[in-house]
Amino acid sequence: MTSDRVSAPTLSPVVVKTPTGPSSSSIKRDGFANLVDALEFAARGDTGYNFYDGKGELESTMTYAELRDEAKVLARKLLGLGLQRGDRVAIVAETDPLFMRFFFASQYAGLLPVALPAGLQLGGGDAWTSQIRQMLQTCGAAIAVAPSSHSKLLTNATEGLELTLCGEADVFDALPEDHNCELLPFTGNEPAYLQYTSGSTSFPRGVEVSQAAAMMNLEEISKFGLKLDNNDRFVSWLPFYHDMGLVGFVLLPMAAQLSADYLSPRTFAMRPRVWLKLLSDNSGTIASSPPFGYALVAKRLRVADSERYDLSKWRAACVGAERIHPGPLKQFADLLKASNFDPKSFVACYGMAECALAVSFAPLNEGLGIDLVDKYEMTDLGKATPVATDQNPKDSLEFVDCGNLLPSYQLAIRDDAGNELPERECGRICLQGPSVMTGYFQNKEATDKVLSADGWLDTGDIGYRVGDQLVITARRKDVIIINGRNIWPQDLEHIAEGVPKVRMGNVSAFSVNEAEGHESVIMVVESRHTEPELAEELQSRIQGQFGVSVHVDLVPSRTLPRTSSGKLSRSRAKIDYLQRLAATKMAELEEANSAAVIAHQDYAIADSVA
Repeated sequence: MTSDRVSAPTLSPVVVKTPTGPSSSSIKRDGFANLVDALEFAARGDTGYNFYDGKGELESTMTYAELRDEAKVLARKLLGLGLQRGDRVAIVAETDPLFMRFFFASQYAGLLPVALPAGLQLGGGDAWTSQIRQMLQTCGAAIAVAPSSHSKLLTNATEGLELTLCGEADVFDALPEDHNCELLPFTGNEPAYLQYTSGSTSFPRGVEVSQAAAMMNLEEISKFGLKLDNNDRFVSWLPFYHDMGLVGFVLLPMAAQLSADYLSPRTFAMRPRVWLKLLSDNSGTIASSPPFGYALVAKRLRVADSERYDLSKWRAACVGAERIHPGPLKQFADLLKASNFDPKSFVACYGMAECALAVSFAPLNEGLGIDLVDKYEMTDLGKATPVATDQNPKDSLEFVDCGNLLPSYQLAIRDDAGNELPERECGRICLQGPSVMTGYFQNKEATDKVLSADGWLDTGDIGYRVGDQLVITARRKDVIIINGRNIWPQDLEHIAEGVPKVRMGNVSAFSVNEAEGHESVIMVVESRHTEPELAEELQSRIQGQFGVSVHVDLVPSRTLPRTSSGKLSRSRAKIDYLQRLAATKMAELEEANSAAVIAHQDYAIADSVA
């Protein structure tokens, strides 16, 4: 007798993805010969990288053991292409495991990885293609790889270039392994990678960072800057092609055998609360952002939302910029009190790609240190004269203390003649130490402009010393000089951002040379409001605070240019403004000429009739 009962289908077991855990043993901070040596040690544990989607759900994981094994296989495939030692491997640095695989495969193979910008905020696909093509040409890339999201764009960028191979990861994975090749990683003063700067007036330059420089910087960040231990966990949305994203959140957690959790910059820009969710869910302790990132969270977050998160483990909320304004950070901290965020977690720091990453860190567990100085002494004499906190805010300027230099650096604050300046006098920040770059790749002219024969780097930044602490005031090229007074563009921008119809990060201030030889202050403001009253209010506030006249140029959203790391580019904004001004004048001239021609024709007709 046959049963009519239908058997229930067999269900496949549900595989629940879990992120890599914390380190199970004390971390090793030093003694590594190179990045490969550090990865080999990290592969002994169970920590690694974790990638999250736009909703904050775990998408994929990669332990350091898996990364080591995959990188070795890929290294032998790359060498099978007949590449020479030191050939450049260009990687479109999307937030994807692909980046780590190709970066560390290059390390094992003795090739030089180059992180290419993945963001399209520079002006769309055409602008991205043009920039990437220039980067590929200047670094002399032998191969180039991109995720599927950028595959067609990369194909367009490489058209006509003589690359050995270009494509998505599967093109390279399909290659045979060369089991006869020997994996010989770079070490010591040999190169580790090329890091492109987010250039503005000039084309971005490739910083050549040696293995020794990278390892020294990672060691000092771990030991002295952040004082990492095995309870730490990194959470980041920063792009891998930026020095803080690459060194601070890809190389550092690996070198310290700690786990890291990633969101893409795109996800953060659209849903910044997901960053807080990851920090809360995974008990993140280390996360960094430029000031605009904290401001974006504060803008998008409702007070009721803050009760969802527990940020009590977040002990180092690093913040770095050419000049840090404390206002948005205070707003962020106030909004997240209910999330147990401690404002003492803020750690101001200073660094640049030319020094691998980090130069200085403010003390941990102390929050932001504010240096309040006399505005007129600063603008007229370049002296940071301290004032009492109860002084009229209009007569003072706030600067954030970026802390002590890491131990291996030497610091000099110099005037334009090269003379060293005393404490609290503003000058050029110059550095020397083992983490300073070898130079700009195959660009001796640019290298010689910033790096002396005895290894001193002119950072291009302006700042002053207070004891052993370093304070950053501005980029030298951005300082506005009016009638002998130094005016910092960030101060003008900060005043403008206090106007209700102006959003933070949508203002760029700079000066231009007029025909008469004097400088004029220009402020380009993105705003949906174009009425004259807005420009008049901005002009009034600037005049009242700094006693200078300013021309306000109100422009539509997305007009102001940004660097590959998302920061506003004042120098590019100046170029764009001058081009708009020239186009306007040309249009006015053509209109005047047309009117003159018409008037002449009318006169001729009238004359003939008469």
